[in-house]
Amino acid sequence: MPEATPPSRRARSSHWNRVTIYIGEVGASQLPTVLDTLLGSCVAVCLYDPVLRMGGMNHILLPSCRAGETSPRCGVHAMELLINEVMKFGGDRKRLVAKAFGGANVLEGIRVPPIGEGNARFVREFLALERIPLVAERLGGTQAVHVYFHTDTGKVTVHTVDGSDLPNVIEEERSYAKLPPPDRSFGDDITLF
Repeated sequence: MPEATPPSRRARSSHWNRVTIYIGEVGASQLPTVLDTLLGSCVAVCLYDPVLRMGGMNHILLPSCRAGETSPRCGVHAMELLINEVMKFGGDRKRLVAKAFGGANVLEGIRVPPIGEGNARFVREFLALERIPLVAERLGGTQAVHVYFHTDTGKVTVHTVDGSDLPNVIEEERSYAKLPPPDRSFGDDITLF
């Protein structure tokens, strides 16, 4: 069973793992692991180091935080945590490639512009600024997706969520968006770029 260390989940056992990444979480592994997440307007970025054959994933709720908030559910914080998790396992920032998913307009009418569009725009701009190639994406649309990322191969499988699961995705995103930011102290082991 993977060790859980908020705000990330690190897979460390000696056999194949599957770890679900929830809103505001980050996971990375140097062992063969499938990281999965369910996305509506949220976005997940998968980073992969093709030389070490390892990678990680995050789950971003919002493109930016309120002033003073440093929540891992917000864009830049989630991305920096993901980069740091991959680097902790030996990943080289210069070799990283990215794949991004989600950003659907499933919460139509909640915000203008829609949250999903803002999340997708943030991810594209962040990766371009950091010079991390975005080699594949499925961003936008109106359907929720379930994403499965294989950390040892970089392969990603995306399944469209049927209508029966959509109310659960919408309610989870609405509820989490209303919560105050979690009180987390990250200590000195995080390097922001």
